[in-house]
Amino acid sequence: MTDALTRLLADRDWLMADGATGTNLFNMGLGAGDPPELWNVDEPDKIRTLYSYAVNAGSDLFLTNSFGGNASRLKLHDAQHRVRELNRVAAELGREVADASGRTVIVAGSVGPTGDIMVPMGSLTHESAVEMFHEQAEGLKEGGADVLWLETISAPEEYRAAAEAFALAGMPWCGTMSFDTAGRTMMGMTSADMVKMVEKLPNPPIAYGANCGVGASDLLRTVLGFAAQGTERPIISKGNAGIPKYVEGHIHYDGTPELMGEYAVLARDCGATFIGGCCGTMPEHLEKMHEALSTRPRGPRPTLDEIAEKLGGFSSATDGTGDEEPARRRTRRRG
Repeated sequence: MTDALTRLLADRDWLMADGATGTNLFNMGLGAGDPPELWNVDEPDKIRTLYSYAVNAGSDLFLTNSFGGNASRLKLHDAQHRVRELNRVAAELGREVADASGRTVIVAGSVGPTGDIMVPMGSLTHESAVEMFHEQAEGLKEGGADVLWLETISAPEEYRAAAEAFALAGMPWCGTMSFDTAGRTMMGMTSADMVKMVEKLPNPPIAYGANCGVGASDLLRTVLGFAAQGTERPIISKGNAGIPKYVEGHIHYDGTPELMGEYAVLARDCGATFIGGCCGTMPEHLEKMHEALSTRPRGPRPTLDEIAEKLGGFSSATDGTGDEEPARRRTRRRG
């Protein structure tokens, strides 16, 4: 392949992704429950600022403000007829910021879950999911996204539908799932299950991995699960900046920039190629992550005990793959 991301990967053995979208936009004034995608048109300067946070901190890649930009999610705000427009503008603003950076920065078109449950448990059919993902993909493609970036998926059926839709759009893509239920996705997928699914797809992603979830420790245990399968496909690690806590009317993530620097090098040593943050990850976190990745040499693959010692204990005894090794005695998180 000759897409921009593949070319960048040919010269680099790690790439830094971006941080949080929602957390940063809430700090700019986005109201709880308001669709951030509307800001692409209504508050374009704030979206440019969001993208610039990542670029200025050293990120090689940032995600567009289009996570909930599908017809099902936008219908909640009577904006389902604006899918193509909102995604196109999200990518256009990203293209402006990336092209002005003076270096190669990848604009990744964020595609989140539809918010619906797929049949037979729910009403969303495969055909409808493909249609929704395809519509969103075409908007991001039109706006100049380099790659599509599926994220926070729980159901394998939805992941497969997105892969089919991205093939219809003729776009390269990456895709992560969220392992937030005792090391599994909400629909029961383990890290090993995901690797098997990815490798069987007719249109597999450039890279795959995990984002969001519980905390950095749990996410890195999942990354180790990916690496244990022996796949040569690049792995993505986008962990939250600590654990969310309700403080004075706001959700606050307790991970310090220093802790996220530790997380970044541990993620790289666990086998991740793409390393970024998710919820709670602010520009100051990204700066420490970039500094750590740029200055600290690679180390041996860490053990679960070493991860728990540096980042805090795991939220569950195992990750669902049969590994009983985690240090159960360590439950207090640092930082």
